[in-house]
Amino acid sequence: MLENIMTLAMLVLLQAVLGIDNLLYISIESKRAPEHKQAYVRRLGIGMAIILRILLLFVLVNVIEYFKDPFFYLDFTNIITGKFNIHSLIVFIGGGFIIYTAIKEIWHMISLEEHAKIEGAEKTSITKIIVMIVIMNLVFSFDSILSALALTDVLWVMIVAIIIGGVIMIWLADRVSNFLKKNRMYEVLGLFILFLVGVMLITEAGHLSHLHLFGSEITPMNKTTFYFILAILIVIDIVQSRYHKNLMKIKGAKANKKD
Repeated sequence: MLENIMTLAMLVLLQAVLGIDNLLYISIESKRAPEHKQAYVRRLGIGMAIILRILLLFVLVNVIEYFKDPFFYLDFTNIITGKFNIHSLIVFIGGGFIIYTAIKEIWHMISLEEHAKIEGAEKTSITKIIVMIVIMNLVFSFDSILSALALTDVLWVMIVAIIIGGVIMIWLADRVSNFLKKNRMYEVLGLFILFLVGVMLITEAGHLSHLHLFGSEITPMNKTTFYFILAILIVIDIVQSRYHKNLMKIKGAKANKKD
């Protein structure tokens, strides 16, 4: 029992670490709902995803080998080679969609015409947003569930870890969303981090597929590299924000002297 409890604690910690990028996606996606419905969308989306994660766990326990067996091959010598399984294709699609979402939102921010259209348009369907949150949650779930299967074969431990991890995500999702709402300047940073998450998933999918481009193997971006880049982006954003504030103070002081 003690060993199971220690494994459970490790799995919950693993869920929390692997769920950071998922939280960012949920926070950005839920903004498309009417403001008074955003918290409801986040909670319902994560709640449904918890149930589907548990179902996915049961599926993976029984058919894990089918997810690993290649069923599609590319063999263009010295150009592109690879062998794709269900797992790698799911990660490819998820990573590509996240990159598309990040680029689309960044474009909306820098385009005045697009921004005006968004401000004047009705919010996206709540059902559509919840479905997207659930689907992307499942994409992000694969790594955590496969890691859980590598750590233990005790089913109840994995299920409890998924439930606790989901509850933590529900608790944190509102706080992350409220922080971004109060600090709009960090939204751009969040979108670039989301873009980075998509790149990380694409490289992971390339690694799972043993993909080679022009003779070079695609290697996955590991979590250490991801968090290092994330820390650098946050530091740059903080320094730039403070520098901008100082410039505004200097300009304000000069304007006061002239008056």
